This record gives sequence, C-alpha cells and structure tokens, in this order.
Amino acid sequence: MTTLHANCVAVESILISEGLPGRIRMLPDAATTAQLAADQLGCEVGAIANSLIFAVQPDDGGEREPILVMASGAYRVDVEKVSATVGGRLRRADADFVRTHTGQPIGGVAPVGHPAPIRTVVDRNLAGYETLWTGGGIPHAVVPWTYPDLLRLTGGTEIDVV
Repeated sequence: MTTLHANCVAVESILISEGLPGRIRMLPDAATTAQLAADQLGCEVGAIANSLIFAVQPDDGGEREPILVMASGAYRVDVEKVSATVGGRLRRADADFVRTHTGQPIGGVAPVGHPAPIRTVVDRNLAGYETLWTGGGIPHAVVPWTYPDLLRLTGGTEIDVV
C-alpha cells in the first residue's frame, strides 16, 4: 500500500468532508503540463483544469495577492483580459510565491488544500466537460471533479480567460 503525500491527504480530506466521490489518483509520471496529464489519463487536454497561481497587483497599489486561475488546458490564459476582470495586474508567480500561498509545488497545485483561501476564477470553457482533472497537490497526483463542484469548493467566479 502506498502512503499519500501530505498535500494529497489534505486535498482528499476536503473531498471526503464535502461528500464528493473524487479521490486522488497517482500517475506513473509527473504531469507538469496539461498535455502530459491528458496523455496519461486518456482524456482531452481541454478537460485538464490547470491550477495557475498569479500574483495580482491591485489597481489601488496595495500589496500583491495570489489569485488562482482554473484554466482549461486547451487554451492559454489571456492575462490582459483576466487582469481587467479581476481589478489588478496579473503577473506570473514564481515557485516560491506559489509554494508560500498554496503549500504545493508548481505542476501539482490543487484547487483546494491551501494554508488559507485563495481568490479563485474558473474558466467557463471547463463547463463543457463532464469530468475535469486537476492537480492533487504534487505533480504525480490528479483529482476528478465536476464543474459545479469545482466552483462550489473553490468559491470560484466564472469568467472567460481566453
């Protein structure tokens, strides 16, 4: 029996406490891109919900804050469009910023299980898939979701990211 990484345990505990059926699935290889995840899962790359952490500089000049952009792996995020929607300038976050705010490494960030809630926006393109796959807390772990459950558990706001 394999012991799950602490990040995976935290994510799975949230799923269980919320009564969701999805459980952590360990992949043979790290899924550090949407295409790598889709290839291993045998699904469309669009069904991969990338958990992208950006640093947002608020328009009022306040301190940078994290924002989680859940984006379909089939598209590239239009940073200018999302910036205009969220009221601040998005900047790609570095590995230290991501780990500080999520407790998880780039390439394995889950939409839940962070030390504190993170403002989240969810790509409307994901609504077209019956099953979505997200990171599970480490690059080898993924979790299945439905779009409504992803919105509910993240408190996410639906937006167009492309």
